[in-house]
Amino acid sequence: MLNLDKFELILDNFNALERKMSDPDIISDQSVYQDILKKHSELKECVETYLLYKSIAKNIDEARELLQDVEMKDIAQMEIQKLQPELTDMEQKLQIFLIPTDPNDKRNALVEIRSGTGGEEAALFAAELFRMYSKYSELRGWKIDVSSKNLTGLGGIKEIAFTVSGTGVFSYLKYESGTHRVQRVPETETQGRVHTSAATVAILPEAEEVDVDIDDSDLRIDTFRASGAGGQHVNKTSSAIRITHIPTGIVTACQDERSQFQNKDKAMKMLRTRLYDVKLEAQRKEAASLRKGQVGSGDRSEKIRTYNYPQNRITDHRINLTLYSLTNALNGDIDELIKALMAADKLSKMQE
Repeated sequence: MLNLDKFELILDNFNALERKMSDPDIISDQSVYQDILKKHSELKECVETYLLYKSIAKNIDEARELLQDVEMKDIAQMEIQKLQPELTDMEQKLQIFLIPTDPNDKRNALVEIRSGTGGEEAALFAAELFRMYSKYSELRGWKIDVSSKNLTGLGGIKEIAFTVSGTGVFSYLKYESGTHRVQRVPETETQGRVHTSAATVAILPEAEEVDVDIDDSDLRIDTFRASGAGGQHVNKTSSAIRITHIPTGIVTACQDERSQFQNKDKAMKMLRTRLYDVKLEAQRKEAASLRKGQVGSGDRSEKIRTYNYPQNRITDHRINLTLYSLTNALNGDIDELIKALMAADKLSKMQE
């Protein structure tokens, strides 16, 4: 049963924000005005859904009153039968608004892809996953910034780390953490046998400076020469940076920028994000909130998805969803998959 009092409070808050938005004093203060606009925007969908719910409920009540009228009884019953499913649908949507949101959902994401079992074939698959996320980010208007990469001679990726920036990035990509498995016939396979390889994906919410306190005395910073493409710059300057956080043993490195300063800045951001992830994991364990629900734990050791090339099939094992559109998915069309995972996650939280 819905607690309508909560939605009345949300509606009152929304109306108060609308009054403030037309206040000349508030409009003149852009920082305050922008903050109010943001809060108004966050509440708008919930309020519109609630108002529609109230309208449908009112129409049902009016139809029930007409049941006492012999001439209008049949029409009233038809109206109730039509409106009741709509009211139930609105109730379910409203329940979703009561689910606490992940405070990290609005953050950017640090993505790390590593080739797993399968040698060069796994590295080529890791490269295809990177391309898939790059295409998906492009479709959503997000920006990708590569921090470090380790390539193979055949164009595969042993490991790559990159930041994805944009609106609500982590809320979409967080479901991608885990082991991704590929089944296909490698080009080097002479007998046409299907091989299975794997790559792991880690999605971490990008940390702000205020999230993690890092003591400079806990850091060891090394410089080294960048490897890979880059011409004379690669061979003559030690611009790449490796940072080791001594207490935890976490190591981050960046070599994609031309200056030591830029590489150090990126490596520090990566370190801050990894330390923030350690902090979040400790908090989750302390609160005993590591769920093993329909979308899984997000652990990188968990096999979450299989990409089967011979059947053009992609299967997400957490929600038992199979789509025969692998080619489209690898070109960045993974919205259906991700939104299905979002829906399963919300359902799981509602059941809890």
